Amino acid sequence: MAPRIDHYDWDGGREALLRFGPDTGPLIVAALPLFEEANRTRTFAVGLLRALAVRGMASVLPDIPGQGDSTASLAGLTIPHMASALQAATSRNLNDGRRTYALGIRSGTLLDHGSSHSGRWQFAPQTGASVLRDLHRTWRAAGHCGDCAAMMSGDTDPVEIAGNLLSIGMLSSLSAAIPFDPVDVPLRVLRLTTDPLPADRKIDASPLWRRAEPGNDPVLIKLLADDIAGWIATCEA
Repeated sequence: MAPRIDHYDWDGGREALLRFGPDTGPLIVAALPLFEEANRTRTFAVGLLRALAVRGMASVLPDIPGQGDSTASLAGLTIPHMASALQAATSRNLNDGRRTYALGIRSGTLLDHGSSHSGRWQFAPQTGASVLRDLHRTWRAAGHCGDCAAMMSGDTDPVEIAGNLLSIGMLSSLSAAIPFDPVDVPLRVLRLTTDPLPADRKIDASPLWRRAEPGNDPVLIKLLADDIAGWIATCEA
């Protein structure tokens, strides 16, 4: 089932999104991980949303400002900016009377804070502090010296890390960002068996986001699609 190209508007402009599945019923709003992990997991995420469409479930995959094919400058963005864009993509569908469910992968869960979803499904959710540590290791590997504070000292703003220009504001906003843990709507968390953090279910699979090149995992896609479809059906009941 081929996705349809659409768009959404936010305070910073217009971004593209892909639509999958039917035009009615509950809608899944997917958020890819930030930065390089987005490139490594996009093919997998598209495969997952296609699999959900086969199961009769609708979804959208918005381009987040500064990521993917977005023309917005990453150097001028922070986590709240990106979160406000994702909220705008969600609100358009809420205004059409559709219930929405968040699907966050890794640091994509950091962008889901302002939307009135009927539930949230998270795969390997990651804190902003963890993302910052990964960025710091990459920064050090490029020949820089110092701790995270040195990386964020402001001597250079924006900071170039693995080809990404990240403002000090972006790095600071990451340091305090955590996945949204709602108290009034269902939340389901899945993690890999190698992840010691708590989860509703542990999955035996390899971390696609750690591969050197973008990859896919059809077996994992089927497993996750079945889990998501079953969980949303329970929520809707």
